[in-house]
Amino acid sequence: MNPEETLNKIKVVGVIGAGGMGNQIAELMARIGGYKVNIVDINIEYVNKGLAAIDGRLEKFFVAKGKMSADEKKALTDRIKGTAKLEEAVKDADFVIEAVIENMALKKDIFKKLDDFSMPHTILASNTSYLNITEMASATKKPDKVVGMHFFNPVAMMKLVEVVKGATTAQETCEVVRALSLKLGKEPVICQDFSYGFLANRAYRGLSTEAVQMVWERVASPEDIDKALKLGYNLPMGPLELSDMTGGWALRASSEEDAVRELGSDKGRLHPLIRMMVRAGYTGGPGKKGIYDFYRDVISK
Repeated sequence: MNPEETLNKIKVVGVIGAGGMGNQIAELMARIGGYKVNIVDINIEYVNKGLAAIDGRLEKFFVAKGKMSADEKKALTDRIKGTAKLEEAVKDADFVIEAVIENMALKKDIFKKLDDFSMPHTILASNTSYLNITEMASATKKPDKVVGMHFFNPVAMMKLVEVVKGATTAQETCEVVRALSLKLGKEPVICQDFSYGFLANRAYRGLSTEAVQMVWERVASPEDIDKALKLGYNLPMGPLELSDMTGGWALRASSEEDAVRELGSDKGRLHPLIRMMVRAGYTGGPGKKGIYDFYRDVISK
């Protein structure tokens, strides 16, 4: 079947995970894609928090700026429904995208359940930034329809979408996701399911790790390291401030086991500075301390 024909048959999208990435993806699917969206999380409190985040962004960036009327916003949010039941979210979905935490066991459990709850034709995508798509697909009875669809944060602004082809992913599945990405106003790149981090994150990880090493060696402050990289390579944000903002240090710590398994101990092992920071509570993320604070509070003293 022609990928465009398959794309045109997608009417309902299920989003698994109402957190930072999940609710942004849900908003994009409804606002740009025009889809009915069902968003699910482990409890209704998380779901409501995600729905509130969508409502707040629409009010701040669209209604308040005259880009959307209050009635248009209501029509949009009415297309996004929340639930704490996985079956309810995906039973009528033509396309499902998983956006939960980076834990392979959890993701495989979700994909296994999707065999029972989703329709046979439904494409199953993961927003993972580095975990193996082929392994996730092994948990389902339709591995040909499992694919990576990696959005970047913030979803509304970042153009790149990595479409990741697992060893068992059908080429048609990749082409449908590529067409969907274009419909959503993104620039898709298709890559194979090799190694850790696909394309952008695999290359960026080397940059970030070296920046951490320079802080460890006291070559310069995090501010000056980020400043040099931003001015020298025209980056909008330095790798250290980006991880401070997003909570990237905690993510690296929690995913070390998977990283070592994929990359080996030489590349996957956590940098000792990151390990020390996270143990001390400097994880990064909204309202939390990160490497800038750790340098000031600990290293520079």
